[in-house]
Amino acid sequence: MGQISAPYGIKGWVKVRPFTDALDTLLDFHSWWMGGEGNWRKIEVFEAFLHGKSIVASLEGCPDRNVAERLKGQQIAVPRSALPEAGEDEYYWADLVGLKVVNLEGVELGRIGNIIGTGANDVMEVKGGKTRLIPFVKRHVLEVDLDAKQVLVDWGVDY
Repeated sequence: MGQISAPYGIKGWVKVRPFTDALDTLLDFHSWWMGGEGNWRKIEVFEAFLHGKSIVASLEGCPDRNVAERLKGQQIAVPRSALPEAGEDEYYWADLVGLKVVNLEGVELGRIGNIIGTGANDVMEVKGGKTRLIPFVKRHVLEVDLDAKQVLVDWGVDY
């Protein structure tokens, strides 16, 4: 849902770069999971507010700037069970990463390694023989089949 990008001030606050469409989504949760690479721990959020395109937060176990510095790069998450169901034709990025991407000719272009939010639209980073950046828009993404773990795209091999 986000990543700690920097310390904020001298009292242990951190800046969080949200990965959500609505920047304030993380403010709905009083505890977050922090970590990455399978090493997660639950932390309490004492205070948090929007600050431009970031969230600034005071977190449990982060009493000063030195500790906040060491948290830089940590991922922020919430339990999947705490999130609302995705609407029709809506997907959580985590559900898309790892899916196979196949074009109309049946050629497998690779697997989604990442989703990049560009502001205008999201972009799939598809890793295969080469890395392709495919806009996640209806013109190019024809079908997402989560059960089959596949995305059908209108995208040429030579693009």
